[in-house]
Amino acid sequence: MNREALSSVEMPEPQVREHTTDGLAGLPMLLLVLALLLAGAAMGGWGVYTGVTGTMDAAAVALLATGSLVLLVGLFLACGLTIVAPNEARVLQFFGRYIGTVRTDGLRWVNPLSTRKPVSTRIRNHETAVMKVNDAGGSPIEIAAVVVWQVQDTARAVFEVDDFVQFVSTQTEAAVRHIANNYPYDNHDDTDRLSLRDNADEITEKLSTEIAERVESAGVRIIESRLTHLAYAPEIAQAMLQRQQAGAIIAARQRIVEGAVGMVDLALSRLAEQDVVELDEERKAAMVSNLLVVLCADRATQPVINTGTLYS
Repeated sequence: MNREALSSVEMPEPQVREHTTDGLAGLPMLLLVLALLLAGAAMGGWGVYTGVTGTMDAAAVALLATGSLVLLVGLFLACGLTIVAPNEARVLQFFGRYIGTVRTDGLRWVNPLSTRKPVSTRIRNHETAVMKVNDAGGSPIEIAAVVVWQVQDTARAVFEVDDFVQFVSTQTEAAVRHIANNYPYDNHDDTDRLSLRDNADEITEKLSTEIAERVESAGVRIIESRLTHLAYAPEIAQAMLQRQQAGAIIAARQRIVEGAVGMVDLALSRLAEQDVVELDEERKAAMVSNLLVVLCADRATQPVINTGTLYS
C-alpha cells in the first residue's frame, strides 16, 4: 500500500442537522410581561383590598382570581425570555425533541417550556501536548500541533457527540499521530516522497484535511492547523545529528571535488593553449594528483620545491 495516500476517515452520517429559529423579539415580549405582571398585581391587590375593607363578594373573588391568573400568565411568558450573546447560539429542545437554534443575538423570546443549551460559535484554538510517536521509518520523534476551529452546526455539536470540545481534542491527536506514522521525519534517500521536516506546508494541509474529516460529523469546521513542535526523540537525537553532519560533510566534499576537477581541467587546458610547458601523460597524471591533493585537502599543504628536473 502506498503510504503517501492516506486513507479517508469514515464517520457515521449525522442524524441531526441545524435549522435556525429566531423566536420572537424579546423587547416587546418583555413589555408585555411587565404589563401583565403589573395588571395582575393591581387586580389582585384591589381584590384583597376590597375583601378586607368590605364584604368579600363574588366580584372581589373574581377580581382576585383574575389577577392571580394574569400574574401566572406573566410569569409563564417571562420564562421564555432568553439573552443570546454575540457569537453564541442557543439550542432549543421541547420535551427532548430538537426544535431549532437561535443565533440572533440580543433579547429573544422562545417557547417557555423549551430547554436552551448555550453553544459558543467563537473561533477557538486547541494545542496538543508534545507526543512521542514513530515516523514512517520507525524512528521515534516528538510532535505537536495547534488547530484553529469553530462550531459550524450547533445541532450536531450537541447531539452527535457527548462533548464536542473533548471530541475535537481527541480526534486532533489521533490525526497528528496518523500523519506522523505515514511520513518520515527526513527524506534521506533524495526521492520525491514528502517528509515532515522538509514539506511542512504540504503536511499541514494534509493534517487539516484529515482533522476536518474526523470532526465533520460533530459540526466543527477546521480553519487552520500547524505543527508547533517537531524533533527527534532525545534517545536518538545525537545519532541523527551525527547522521546529518555526515551528510553535510559528504555533500561539501562532493562540491569541493567537483570544483577541484574543474580547476585542474582548466589549468591543463590553459597550459596546453598557451604552450607554457609540454607534459607527457605521466607528468600530467602527477600534476593532476598534486593539484587535487592541494585543492581537496582540509588543511593547508606544505610546498615542496623540486630543484632537479621534471623527471628526477
